This record gives sequence, structure tokens and C-alpha cells, in this order.
Amino acid sequence: MTVLLQLLNAGLGPLQALSADLRPGLSAITGGEGRGKTLLLRLLAGECSPATGQIERHHGAVWYAPTDDPADDPVVAADWLAARRRSQPGWSEAAATAIADALDLAQHLPKPLYMLSRGSRRKLGLLGAAASGADLVLLDQPWAALDARSCRLVDELLAEAADSPRSAWVVADYALPPAVADLPLAIRVDLGD
Repeated sequence: MTVLLQLLNAGLGPLQALSADLRPGLSAITGGEGRGKTLLLRLLAGECSPATGQIERHHGAVWYAPTDDPADDPVVAADWLAARRRSQPGWSEAAATAIADALDLAQHLPKPLYMLSRGSRRKLGLLGAAASGADLVLLDQPWAALDARSCRLVDELLAEAADSPRSAWVVADYALPPAVADLPLAIRVDLGD
């Protein structure tokens, strides 16, 4: 199976030197507060470089789009999506529409992000992840602040990702919920409590 990204003794901040081959499917990063989950996602996304070791990338588009940046507060949700869609050559408008309907998000797309709840902002990021068609999709605490119906949709998206022969989805959270914990994982990184 294709290797999309290689960590070669990569380390930064609280992260010890990590080595792994990231392949298509679902991978998980778990650990306690301050253990480096978000930092590892940022490393995988290419937002920062390791202090030690290296990362070799063998993939195309990446979806890593946290929705909690205060600088985005005045941006209209539809414009936020449109700005990120431009860097996603595999974007599926049909998937975006279906996910917007499933998450009851269409009514919020004309609003600036500051008017959206934390859960609605997270749904916006999930919509983008599902529609992006990216080779590498990185999600930080995707269940946080979501209602039960939306959490089930996240579980369904991750179950589909676990079977993907083309793209790698990496989810970071304190622990995996039962619906996802039994899925086959390409990689499991436990950063400890």
C-alpha cells in the first residue's frame, strides 16, 4: 500500500522522536492535555518543521483547517469554505451539499463565523474535510461540541475513511469513542496521559 508520509525520528516540543509510515486509511493520535496531539497534526500538515529528524511527504492535497482561529471570526462561513476549496483539486460539491444537509449547516453558511456556536464551527470544518477529496485529512477533536446526530455522522465518515485505498484520515483526541475504537487503524499513536 502507498506511503503518503514518513516520520523519520521527527520530534518537536513535547513530542519525542517519532518514526512511522502513514498509509491510506484511518489513523489515530490519542493522549492527555498538553501531550502534543495538535502539534503532531500541525507537523503532519506542514505548518511547522520538526526540531529533530525529518518528514518526507509523498501526497497531494492536505485538509487541516481548524475553525477556532479568532482571526476568522468576521469571515462569512461560505467564504471560509470557498477560500479553502481553492487548494483542494478533488473537492466534491455534491459531498459538500450532502454533508451540509446532514449537519443542518446550510442555514449557517451566510453567517460570519463569530455568529456560529463552537459546534457549528466544527461542523463547517467537517463539511470541508468530507468534501475536500484531499489525500491527507487531519481532524483535531472532531466530536467536541457536537450533538449526538452529528457525532454519528463523524463516526460514519471515519468508518468510510478506514476503508479508503487512496486517502489517509488522521484523528486526534483524548480517546476514541467506542464506535471508532474498533475500526482498523493504519497507525495508532498514543502520546500518554
